[in-house]
Amino acid sequence: MSSLTRRLLRFLPARQGCAPQEISESSALVLSQDEPVVPLTDSAGLGLFDAVLSGWYLNNTNEVFRGISISSEDVVVDVGCGDGGSSLFCAKRGAKVIAIDIDPQTIDNIRTRLDGNAPGGFQAHVSNANPLPLDDGVATRVLCTEVLEHVDDPDQVLRELYRIGKPGARYLLTAPDALQEHLQERVAPPIYFQKPNHIRIIERAQFVAMAERAGLIVEECAYYGFFWSIWWALFWSCKVDLSNPDHPVLNHWTEAWRALLATAEGQELKQKLDAFLPKSQVIIARKP
Repeated sequence: MSSLTRRLLRFLPARQGCAPQEISESSALVLSQDEPVVPLTDSAGLGLFDAVLSGWYLNNTNEVFRGISISSEDVVVDVGCGDGGSSLFCAKRGAKVIAIDIDPQTIDNIRTRLDGNAPGGFQAHVSNANPLPLDDGVATRVLCTEVLEHVDDPDQVLRELYRIGKPGARYLLTAPDALQEHLQERVAPPIYFQKPNHIRIIERAQFVAMAERAGLIVEECAYYGFFWSIWWALFWSCKVDLSNPDHPVLNHWTEAWRALLATAEGQELKQKLDAFLPKSQVIIARKP
């Protein structure tokens, strides 16, 4: 998931995906009553809509990603929680949430966001995940999204994720897909592949092998985010700030993708393109 999407996801929850004919010039994501309506005519709003179509943050089924349901019976550990979209989604479904990130300001922010929105209770810890400041076997759901490409020792982090899960715990792991990362190698500035940004490219088979080495049973691999793969490849040449990426090139790409999704075969083509050049790869796994 792109950092722009992660930033946008602070206002979760979003509704489940719409039918193609519902995508029009005036379409918007309908959020909770106390959150803004997000138009589908800008890249952030359309990118979030695209993520929901791919299975993220499904309100109707309480799935943080399709196949990973969340309830008040769960203890969710969100490692590398970032802006906290996933943590907040899970908290609002009654789960106890333990949010972890390496950045103290991020943790201060997520504490503020979870306060009053976590009926199941929450904790927030500053940690580099090596080790995690948690006892063995505390989690029923473990989330680690867009983290392993940043850390010095991903195998050690995965061992820690395994350690904190209960037997039968479900895992949601994501990393940038290797093919689009090789695309970014050609167009992105050098800082993209320097600390604290991405320091490794993880191939698909390698990602599965990493999860299995940690002891996890991989149940499914999924891919999403062709929209963002192209968006980021275009972004670098536009010389705009990520907080306000307003540029004709990006706007035209967003409009083209919105128009495609509105066609009869648009979402079917999206699935094919997502599988070929996704922004991110997803592993759904469980602890034996």
